[in-house]
Amino acid sequence: MNKIRYIFYLLAACLYLFLASCSNQKTNWTHFRGSRLDGIADVSKVPEKWTADSNIYWKAEIHDKGWSSPVVYSDQVWVTTATEDGKKLYAVCIDYGTGKIVQDIKVFEPDTVYSKHSINSYATPTPCIEKDFVYVHFGRYGTACINTNTGKIIWQRTDLICDHVQGPGSSPILYKNLLILHLEGSDVQFIVALNKKDGSTVWKTERKREFYESLEPIGKKAYITPLIINVKGRDIMISNGSAVCNAYDPETGKEIWWIVKGDDSTIAMPFSENGVVYFYTSYINPPEGENYAELMAVNPDCQGDAEKNILWSIRTPILQLLTPVIRNGLIYTIDTESNLKCIDSQTGDSIYSNRMKGKFNSSPVFAAGKIYFCSTQGEIIVLRAGSVCDIIARNKLEGEIWATPAILRNSILIRTSKYLYRIGS
Repeated sequence: MNKIRYIFYLLAACLYLFLASCSNQKTNWTHFRGSRLDGIADVSKVPEKWTADSNIYWKAEIHDKGWSSPVVYSDQVWVTTATEDGKKLYAVCIDYGTGKIVQDIKVFEPDTVYSKHSINSYATPTPCIEKDFVYVHFGRYGTACINTNTGKIIWQRTDLICDHVQGPGSSPILYKNLLILHLEGSDVQFIVALNKKDGSTVWKTERKREFYESLEPIGKKAYITPLIINVKGRDIMISNGSAVCNAYDPETGKEIWWIVKGDDSTIAMPFSENGVVYFYTSYINPPEGENYAELMAVNPDCQGDAEKNILWSIRTPILQLLTPVIRNGLIYTIDTESNLKCIDSQTGDSIYSNRMKGKFNSSPVFAAGKIYFCSTQGEIIVLRAGSVCDIIARNKLEGEIWATPAILRNSILIRTSKYLYRIGS
């Protein structure tokens, strides 16, 4: 009887956590690519078309430069920004209802600032947020926890250092009482979990040296954000570094499995559906021919060397910046050669491929049967989900778009190079 009661309580707790997660995704948008890190918005309707004079609730000017995506909790929207030279790093809070700036906090003033890639910013990692606290991360330049009610900085860390080479890019994630960060440069490659209450280190895991020994220092860097999934009742964290994709226990940092593949930077984060994990490798250098990367599908239920668990892999162009979105067995992406692709998630076969104009480095978001792609030229393409390429709208906003939209409460939050917009209907 006690055993039955225990199982009942366990199932009830799991149901509660699941429902809480669904509710959080509907009302808040707490991480890069949403509260579940999957790029899927739980909304019943979302605007398809807008102009400068219609369907725009507000636009808020964000000073300086940052590619971080907006995160939302309750009536607050948070982004980060930085001066062009990286000498001042800020966290900015905008009122969700009015677009008014309610907090503009200078978080760090680094003594030394290093060079970055011309297309990057010093405020590219997306914050993560929960009730009463937002966590901002600027790579090697610092990580901080801010009380969202008062704007007070609760704790800071400036001792987590790597040589990014091209500037910071990996976004932090929250897991239970942990804030998990990736710092992978040309010199060191490690993952660290901090106690979210005081910033102290709970665990730190380095990528295995044996996987990186053959790489040149420039090839060891990575800019990925990890994904946490549940496999047969166990949470695992998927993290695709430049030389290896690993699964870790997010509570301890212990390695569970690995797949060794590639020779240089990874950027796009892993994604998952129906118990399968998908990720991009870094690029592969064949003795003859051009470099390429691979998109892999993996059964994550394994231990140790997981090469035998690769279900399929396909060649793709190198340096994939955006993370695809997957829905109902279809993967939607635009690759670095500007090809809009729909891929069968079971086989890796191409459903369709259409060449687009411009570059799309912002990750797509699925909402109400549509996928939203944003270009660096400020164009937003609205694609109807399905096996036929059906572009139903093209919209334009002032400036460039590098940040990934947040879609919630039947509105879209889109950050351009100058403004944050809230779009509704």
